[in-house]
Amino acid sequence: MEHDHFATAATETATRARTRRAILDAAVTVLSANHAASLADVAVAAGVGRTTVHRYFAERSDLVAALGADVRERLQEATARARVDEGPAPEALERLCLEYFELGDRLMLLFDVPQFLSWAGFEEETDSDRVLVRLIERGQAEGTVDAGADAEWLQNVLWSLLYAAWMQARDYGAPRHTAISSCLHTVRKAMAAS
Repeated sequence: MEHDHFATAATETATRARTRRAILDAAVTVLSANHAASLADVAVAAGVGRTTVHRYFAERSDLVAALGADVRERLQEATARARVDEGPAPEALERLCLEYFELGDRLMLLFDVPQFLSWAGFEEETDSDRVLVRLIERGQAEGTVDAGADAEWLQNVLWSLLYAAWMQARDYGAPRHTAISSCLHTVRKAMAAS
């Protein structure tokens, strides 16, 4: 009998996690298309009732905070997948760009939706930020990344180039592979040791 209780609790937890994920994924899609979309719009896109969305996120600000936390978590996972400690720094930077490029919809949302500018987590430095700066500094020490540029400046250059690639794909209809190829080409040139 006790085993059945634990199995039921695990199933409920898994169902809650899937529902929460569906709501967050729908929110990215809906808010990317319409920054003023309501929680009801998100509910329709997620295939759940409005009351279900309100159970998970009582207010829009709760949803914004959850999306921000989700993006930070996905950035950490992407950073880990890039294996930034392996190989020469320029190769690791390219792997990192490829991983971050896949998060484009979520990251564009952070940059484009005004509510994120007031979210407390938006301005905090993340572990991923620190990893990226350390990677750039490693490349500078190796002599494979321009040592004459400030590491934080190069970090901002990389984010700007990724943003441009996301815009090329989303707003100008460039094929994704073309957008990321252009981004990587420019990253190589911008960061190359002189």
